[in-house]
Amino acid sequence: MNTVDLSPLYRSSIGFDRFASLINHALASEHSNAAYPPYNIESKADNQYAISLAVAGFSQEELDIQVEKGVLTIRGNKTSKDTANYLYQGIANRSFERKFNLADYVEVREAELSNGLLTIHLVKELPEAMKPQTIAINQSTSAIEHKAEQLDSNDDKAA
Repeated sequence: MNTVDLSPLYRSSIGFDRFASLINHALASEHSNAAYPPYNIESKADNQYAISLAVAGFSQEELDIQVEKGVLTIRGNKTSKDTANYLYQGIANRSFERKFNLADYVEVREAELSNGLLTIHLVKELPEAMKPQTIAINQSTSAIEHKAEQLDSNDDKAA
């Protein structure tokens, strides 16, 4: 079963459209190339992440990184045809496309290619309006003081 009926979700909630599309995309995605190229996702610090892809044999010119509508897409296009006569070929030498859905406010900072690993650095920056705020509680004592002053002035008039 590869379909999920999300109608009840739409009837009782507002603003979860992206969540529903993520579920549908995850269920409908192609699993044939799910293992290539291998990758790691790591948490570097609070709100800092890195995705590392093993792209051995790819040059910087053969790699393309794009972010569009919250989806990070990494493509590798092998342009040259290898004419070697292999007895065994265990190193994959094919084009690929890998997509990662990014959460709201996650931005790509930089990408670097070193020793066959493509590392993409990401950071989650919440706008000030979205950050938790502490609200000060003011204590109002002026009403009590005001009444005490009125009583003192009434006592002076009576004497």
